[in-house]
Amino acid sequence: MSTWTFLTNHGHVLICLARDPEIRVREVAEAVGITERTAQGIIADLVEAGYVQREKDGRRNRYRTVVELPMRHPVESDHRVGELLETLAATAGDQWRAPAGAERTGA
Repeated sequence: MSTWTFLTNHGHVLICLARDPEIRVREVAEAVGITERTAQGIIADLVEAGYVQREKDGRRNRYRTVVELPMRHPVESDHRVGELLETLAATAGDQWRAPAGAERTGA
């Protein structure tokens, strides 16, 4: 079986953070199949680009996915990040829902 996937590691990390806002970096790394250092770097990229907001909660971090931002690649830039997350949640039976007040777009 081939090792390529449809989503990048950035996409996988974003999905992990959206599914579990209190997830630890170690758990993200395990779920995605990357090192903790790589996971930290990807989270930093997502925070810097505004796709994720990180809030300190004691010694832990809590993450909020900014669902109203557009996808980054020109091929899908007319779609919002929240659309991807909602679609994947619906097909997987996840409990993820867009945060209250976030722009929701229909298919």
